[in-house]
Amino acid sequence: MNLPAAPKVPFRMKLAYGSGAIAYGIKDNGFAVFLLIFYNQVIGLPANLVGLAVMVALIIDAFVDPVIGHLSDRTNTRWGRRHPWLYASIIPVGLSWFLLWNPPDWGQTGTLIYLILSSILVRTAIALNEVPSLAMLPEITQDYHERTDVIRYRFLFGWVGGLFLLWLAYAVFLAPTPDQPAGLLRREGYDAYAWSGVIMMMAAILTVALGTHRALAKPPAKLPPRLPLREELRAMGRTLRNPAFLTLMGAGVFAYANQGLNFATSTYMQTYVWEFPRWALATWPITLLVGVALAFVIAPPVSRRWGKKHAAAGMAALGVVFGLAPYALRLAGLFPANGAPATLPLFLLFTTLATSFAVATMMLVGSMLADVVEDSEMRTGHREEGLFFAGNLFMQKCVTGIGTFAAGILISAAGFPDNAAPGMVEPAVIERLMLWFTIITALFIGGAVLVFLRFPLGEADHAERLARLRGEHPPATHK
Repeated sequence: MNLPAAPKVPFRMKLAYGSGAIAYGIKDNGFAVFLLIFYNQVIGLPANLVGLAVMVALIIDAFVDPVIGHLSDRTNTRWGRRHPWLYASIIPVGLSWFLLWNPPDWGQTGTLIYLILSSILVRTAIALNEVPSLAMLPEITQDYHERTDVIRYRFLFGWVGGLFLLWLAYAVFLAPTPDQPAGLLRREGYDAYAWSGVIMMMAAILTVALGTHRALAKPPAKLPPRLPLREELRAMGRTLRNPAFLTLMGAGVFAYANQGLNFATSTYMQTYVWEFPRWALATWPITLLVGVALAFVIAPPVSRRWGKKHAAAGMAALGVVFGLAPYALRLAGLFPANGAPATLPLFLLFTTLATSFAVATMMLVGSMLADVVEDSEMRTGHREEGLFFAGNLFMQKCVTGIGTFAAGILISAAGFPDNAAPGMVEPAVIERLMLWFTIITALFIGGAVLVFLRFPLGEADHAERLARLRGEHPPATHK
């Protein structure tokens, strides 16, 4: 038998749902692109200590996410399970972001502790919004393919918001001046960057809360049972041991470690490896945005054609091929020299294609994670969307921190000097940096591809689960 067609999600709902990711996108870009160089080159902490601080902070903070997800699944108010958390997160997000970029002069040890604590505060405040927001996806639609269509708006807005502020930073706040030709070292530029982030993040969270309030802010029809603390922890563990969920998390370990490594080293690569002029740094966010727009277009049809797991594996493989092409070609002596007319256009072309395939992979992972919710409900009898999406964020935070830590170690191991000037770093240092960056990236994504192919859920399985949960006779499963 065929399941009744699910109602289409209104376009305005997709826009409202997607807008909430702007805060997360700004946070991610800030941590991945500017935090290392700000605390290393501007504040004066050694790069390996900055990487260590971020990793420690993210791992500690990541344990907060499952608690938020678990509690939001059990929140019972007239505004539903998720919206009280969204409204409560607005002020903490803005305040914590401001504090992160305004460290006091407490010396090396004091600044290191401040960085750890302020990083934890930012991540926790963002989680108060991000976990409940993401958990609304399975509630917005149960349609297998429309989940991919809806989640792509979240990625689009997250990247647009983060890249817009990144572009502002490169083109305006951190642009070179006669007094400070190295614009990325301008302390006052980071003040403007911080305030802009505060305004954009708070506005984004208010938008998603108000935009989805009428449709979703309702008392839940069914809640998981309340148990003693020890039993609650055991129940959380049983839920998170879902085989499909663990498979996605395994792929994510590789993928997000690679993302952390790539973003944390991006400024170093563009400034010191490719020696792009300062104006070229402002074009990089635009290039990434074009890649995200391509991902927004290609993710749904590729998913329908190949199925989610095969599409995710294929997109991840293509992304790393295009992303590493400039470095592999440069090491082989086949890429144009720095300053040649073709160098920047070729690099931006490869970056655009790599970004499109990588972001399409992330969109598909978000859609697959929503499918895990019904699989878990079949096994446990309860819907725990918040816990699953929090578990995914838990993994991202831990693993991205490892990637950032790896970037700090990579920069230090390559012998990269402090206060380095573009064009003045020894060629041997640059070659070591490129070689190990290429090897580590290829290993990370190769692992992700292999694990994606083991994801056990598909479209026919999803239809069968929905039918059983509705008490209907399941349709035939196609092998």
